[in-house]
Amino acid sequence: MNDGEITQKRDRHQLGFWAYIMTDCMLFASMFATYMILKNATAGGPGASQLFDLGYALLLTILLLTSSYTVGLANLALHNNRRKEFIGYVAATIILGVSFLVLELREFAVLIHEGHGPDASAFLSAFFTLVGLHGAHIAVGLLWAIVLAWALYRQGRHEDIKRKFGLFSTYWHFLDVVWIFIFTIVYALGVA
Repeated sequence: MNDGEITQKRDRHQLGFWAYIMTDCMLFASMFATYMILKNATAGGPGASQLFDLGYALLLTILLLTSSYTVGLANLALHNNRRKEFIGYVAATIILGVSFLVLELREFAVLIHEGHGPDASAFLSAFFTLVGLHGAHIAVGLLWAIVLAWALYRQGRHEDIKRKFGLFSTYWHFLDVVWIFIFTIVYALGVA
């Protein structure tokens, strides 16, 4: 492949990635709209203010926003050829992401154990779908981060890894933005 073909391939990958992000924006927008429509459809059961703990949601938010910071530091380390720092920051990102996911699953388990599962009301169905969809995206992001860290470990630093990590970084920051909306709309406004 010559340089022109490589650039065209890279540009197609970039375009495809941004098309994916836009479809995810539409998916999450529809999930937020559904949640807003169904937030009062509690079937006589408890609503957000009775079920959600704002402090717990804030802890989740801090974990995820901190992981966004470590992704940024990892990106800087990668671009400055500091391989050990990169691996350390990616490891921190993964640990923070896994912690977030475990606590989110714990919240789900507690709600279900108390009889407030997704089948209890339309409100809870919308909640579990929206927050669970975000959690599924976090799980995919964690897998992506592990694969990229492994690739760097095995292959060393090169332009393709930098490009792929840049895409991952954008994806991870996108998930943080989605979480900020979840925190605000679902938890903060729900508890208020």
